[in-house]
Amino acid sequence: MTRLINGLHHVTALAGGAQKNLNFYAGILGLRLLKKTINFDAPDVYHLYYGDETGSPGSIMTFFPYGTIPRGRKGTSQLTYTAFSVPTESLGFWMDRLNKYSIAFDKPQKRFNETYLRFEDPDGLGIELVANDEDTRTGWQDSSIDPDKAIRGFHSVTLHETKGEPTLNLLTGLMQHTVVADGEGLFRLQAGNGGPGTYVDVLASTASLRGQQGAGTVHHVAFSTDSDETQLEIRGQLEEAGLGVTPVADRNYFHSIYFREPGGILFEIATNPPGFAIDEKPDELGSRLMLPGWYEPRRASIEAGLEPIELKGF
Repeated sequence: MTRLINGLHHVTALAGGAQKNLNFYAGILGLRLLKKTINFDAPDVYHLYYGDETGSPGSIMTFFPYGTIPRGRKGTSQLTYTAFSVPTESLGFWMDRLNKYSIAFDKPQKRFNETYLRFEDPDGLGIELVANDEDTRTGWQDSSIDPDKAIRGFHSVTLHETKGEPTLNLLTGLMQHTVVADGEGLFRLQAGNGGPGTYVDVLASTASLRGQQGAGTVHHVAFSTDSDETQLEIRGQLEEAGLGVTPVADRNYFHSIYFREPGGILFEIATNPPGFAIDEKPDELGSRLMLPGWYEPRRASIEAGLEPIELKGF
C-alpha cells in the first residue's frame, strides 16, 4: 500500500498582535522565523511561519495575527493543545526559561510514558513541551537556545471531540494512522514511521463547551504527504468517502487540500515540496516580507498596512 500520510506537516492558529507573537515563538521558544508573508486570502494580515532550520514538515507552526481579533475559547471540535518535543534533560531549563519570561505553567504532568509541561502563549493558545529521548531531530542551531535543549519540532496534537469513534475511524482508515496507546478517554495514534511529529491524540469528552474560534485557537492542522501525486490519490479517496474535500490550492511553499473531519476540525493535507527555500536563500529565510507573484504589484500598499515587526532582546 502506498504511504499517503507521513505525520504532521504544520499547525496554523489565529493570534492577536504580530510582534508579541514573534517575541514568544522566535524569542522565548527559540523557533526560527522561517517566512514572513501574508494571508493569501486577506493580504492585510501577516502569515508568520516558525520551525526548525529549514522548515521541515512536522516542525512548522504558523499564525495569522489579526491584531484586534477577540479571544477564542478552547473546547470540543477543536485542536486544543499543540505539543513540541524537547530532550528529557532539558525540562528543568524550560521551566527556568518560562519563569524568566513570566510564563505561567502547570507543574510537570504525566501522560502515557512521558512527562510534559503545559502553558499558554500570549493569546491563550494551548502549548505543551513533551520531554523524550526518542526524537533524533535537531533544533535550530542558530537559536539563542543551546541546541542540546532546543525544541526539535512537533511531538503531537490533541483533538478534542465529543465523539471519538468517527474521528478514530477516519484516522485509522483513509489517513493510515495506528492506535499505539489509550487510557482514560484518550487515544494516541501515529502515522508513517511513528515517533514525535507523527502523533495525534484524540480526547473524547462531552463535559466541555464547544470551542469558539478567535485569537488563541487553532484554525487547522495539516498532515504531510510526499508529493502532488500522493496528494491527489488521497484526495480521490476522501472525495469518494463524501468528506467534501477542496480542490488543490497553491500555497507557494506547499500545495494543500482541506476538509473537515467528522468532529468538525479543519484538516489539511500538504505536500512536502517545494519548501521554504523556493523564494529565499536558506540562510536568509524570514528576513524580508515575501509575497506571491500576484500580490507583488501591490507590495508598497501591503507593506504600509502591516505592523512593522523585529525580534530584539532574546
